[in-house]
Amino acid sequence: MAKYSPEFLELCKWITDKRPKTVIDHILKHGHITTDELKVRYGYNHPPRAARDVREKGIPLETFRVDGPDGRKIAAYRFADPANVKFRRFDGRTGLSKEIKDKLIEKYGCRCFIYLEEVDQRDLQIDHRVPYEVAGDSAELNPDDFMLLCGSANRAKSWSCEHCTNWQNEKKKEVCLSCYWAFPENYSHVAMRQIRRLDLMWQGDEIQKYEVLKNDAKKAGMTIPDFVKDVLAKTIKNKPKKTVGSTRHCA
Repeated sequence: MAKYSPEFLELCKWITDKRPKTVIDHILKHGHITTDELKVRYGYNHPPRAARDVREKGIPLETFRVDGPDGRKIAAYRFADPANVKFRRFDGRTGLSKEIKDKLIEKYGCRCFIYLEEVDQRDLQIDHRVPYEVAGDSAELNPDDFMLLCGSANRAKSWSCEHCTNWQNEKKKEVCLSCYWAFPENYSHVAMRQIRRLDLMWQGDEIQKYEVLKNDAKKAGMTIPDFVKDVLAKTIKNKPKKTVGSTRHCA
């Protein structure tokens, strides 16, 4: 611990959110923390998310490889150069999160921005549209720089962003702004891959419809995604074409 300045240690101490605090305290004591320790010892099934929480507090981490319990190489995290600290005396994810969340719900409704579905408010998490690692935070936080995500959407976004070459190397904000994970209703790529994506959710009374869909897919010998694509393709193919200049519509 002596290699860290008193100012850096004070900043680490100031962070009280459980997940980033767990990572920070472990690194302070042991020098680094592995993905295996995060999963087995602390029960965090998505280690990159825990590391990301620390980075979003402004505490720099670097990733390196160590030998895991089974002899295979696994990822581990340790503090990077403390001189790169971007920590501020307000916390964009905690101190202001309620205010930002309330404003987003007021403007867009209580919905997940990826699934575009209404969900319970307690199931919504606040996240940067453009990853903090790419753009940081502006001097004055704007609610529209954030989005509300359900847990599964947040995990999917985290994994995809962290494996994107722009997140890893280029860090160009404009690339993120044209990505599905920032604006799923209007995008040109998904983590710099030329693919198109649609995330669907069935909840409440819709679950029974999903079960019917699953059974139909099974009878057809298809996966559910392929079955849904097939149904949509047939619907589009059979869609009546409008006659130019005609005001009549087919039933």
